[in-house]
Amino acid sequence: MKKKRPVLFLLLLLILSLFNPGDALARSRIKDIASFEGVRQNQLLGYGLVVGLNGTGDRIRNTPFTEQSIEAMLDRLGIGLKENDLRTRNVAAVMVTATLPPFARKGSRIDAVVSSMGDATDLQGGTLIITPLLGADGQVYAVAQGPLSVTGFSVRGRQGAVSEGVPTTARLSGGAIVEREIDFDLRELDRIRLALHEPDFTTAARVADAINKHLGRPLAEMLDPTTVELYAPPEYRSAIPRLVAQIENLQVEAESRARVVVDSKTGTIVIGENVTIDRVAVSQGGLTVRISEEVEVVQPDPFSYGTTAFETGTFIDVEEKQVDFMIMGGPVSLQELVDALNATGVGAREVISILQAIKHAGALHAELEVL
Repeated sequence: MKKKRPVLFLLLLLILSLFNPGDALARSRIKDIASFEGVRQNQLLGYGLVVGLNGTGDRIRNTPFTEQSIEAMLDRLGIGLKENDLRTRNVAAVMVTATLPPFARKGSRIDAVVSSMGDATDLQGGTLIITPLLGADGQVYAVAQGPLSVTGFSVRGRQGAVSEGVPTTARLSGGAIVEREIDFDLRELDRIRLALHEPDFTTAARVADAINKHLGRPLAEMLDPTTVELYAPPEYRSAIPRLVAQIENLQVEAESRARVVVDSKTGTIVIGENVTIDRVAVSQGGLTVRISEEVEVVQPDPFSYGTTAFETGTFIDVEEKQVDFMIMGGPVSLQELVDALNATGVGAREVISILQAIKHAGALHAELEVL
């Protein structure tokens, strides 16, 4: 019994190694890093009117397209208007956008976003009148209508205003009904193309190898860093959707490009794992000039006929900080880079300037993307 314990212990270590969470986190499903040809979304666009606003709609005289749209709508309903009859502020002209998901069927519902075009101040409480949604080919694929849901608000008074979010943009949840389907049949394909979201030769090769290993024969090949083409086996010629269901769940190790993304407006910095920096010296400091003004009161001498006067004095203070150089030994890893930048004691915006300077110096081996 004692001899079996080491064997059981080794088996336990083997089982734990198979379920190593570090390896699982490094692998991704093909469906998460690539898309299949033909399985895509389509953008829809429409123009319509929102009614029922509580005096927060378009000013008719400032937005002639709103007036023309109201007149055209009422004319179709058999209601004639005389000139200068419109005085309402309960109507707003809007643009309606939606995304048609792949393989959407007639009668299914999709969400839509409604955005004001004129000078309406709030779409709260409004109802979108029936609006056709067109595709890029000019055909009507869906029709939207219904009450709007607005998350923002705006309150104005004589002395100020309070606003939160964007009250001129609203959402129509499930308010668009699909009226036309996009003709595409997976069963008619004899080959499938996969497009990687992030082009990379290594990832594309790994995807092709994973598919070939699963099928047991070399049917997938890499065409370029973005595209992998798969020839359907004879047994799957009439069951392409089932083949896609098997392939999209295969796991591969996706390579990521070395990239640093910075947002100068919010001070956000995101540094990728493969970012490295050569040996470089960095300094942070400079000259600080402070200018202030103080008002001094000058009193006349006792028993004199002078008056109290005010004099404004300007004070200039120049402070020169000591410039300290910090040397980063290359190549520097991500953790070393973060520790070194934190050691400088500067803010996020200063760090962005440092990263841009290092990139211009040719020491930052990564793509620097500034939003």
